[in-house]
Amino acid sequence: MALFGTHRNGGELRIHESLDELSTDLADYIAEISEASVKERGVFAIGLSGGSPIDLMGKLCGAPYNKTVDWGKWYIFWADERVVAKNHADSNYKLAKDGLLSKVPIVPSHVHSINDSVSAEEAADEYEFVIRQLVKTRVISVSEISDCPKFDLILIGLGADGHVASLFPNHSVLDEGNEWVTFITDSPKPPPERITFTLPVINSASNVAIVVTGDSKAEAVHLAIDDVGSECPSLPGRMVQPTKGKLVWFLDKPAASKLDGFDLSM
Repeated sequence: MALFGTHRNGGELRIHESLDELSTDLADYIAEISEASVKERGVFAIGLSGGSPIDLMGKLCGAPYNKTVDWGKWYIFWADERVVAKNHADSNYKLAKDGLLSKVPIVPSHVHSINDSVSAEEAADEYEFVIRQLVKTRVISVSEISDCPKFDLILIGLGADGHVASLFPNHSVLDEGNEWVTFITDSPKPPPERITFTLPVINSASNVAIVVTGDSKAEAVHLAIDDVGSECPSLPGRMVQPTKGKLVWFLDKPAASKLDGFDLSM
């Protein structure tokens, strides 16, 4: 059983009884967007983050999705990445490869990971260059209201501190308006060096899904979603507001436990 509601800025809330139920709903949601994008554009461009979103995508490896999803049309990107070797335990690429990419027939050349042999700054510059080339060839759409890339779906999590991708509270990268991909060398969570999509890129996506589980995230979810006045206007999770796209929050009951106006005693 799931509860569905509306976010303060019009986004959708999907609150699930169990992780298994959430995972199934997330797989259905991603498969639907993939099918619609392939039908409309011939490709599906998705930006991934690390953590629970990747783990909960796992059902896409099994029936019916392994046969019904047009994997050959998928193009994979990372909304943020730790600047570590690709086989490092902290690598978002490794997490996605082990949990999904190695189990479905995605075209290897469609998987766009960062160059892990250069500095964070160089890695961000190179990654933006790759994305700009793929915008030119229309693998990735372009926003109608800015020059930003318009990914079909960006799938991210939310930290207990309210961070999304590698955009942390009170960090200067939150104000970055010109770059598509930027870097940090002072992440409050290890490892310190990371690349990340900027807020304008995240907010230019056709669809953004934020996946959050566990009671340790409940306060961050409350501050990001509920109408809390001027209490935390610069909380990164609160700043995810797609300009023309759709925002969906996938939550389990513990993560949603502090939301205003929801009866979670189902």
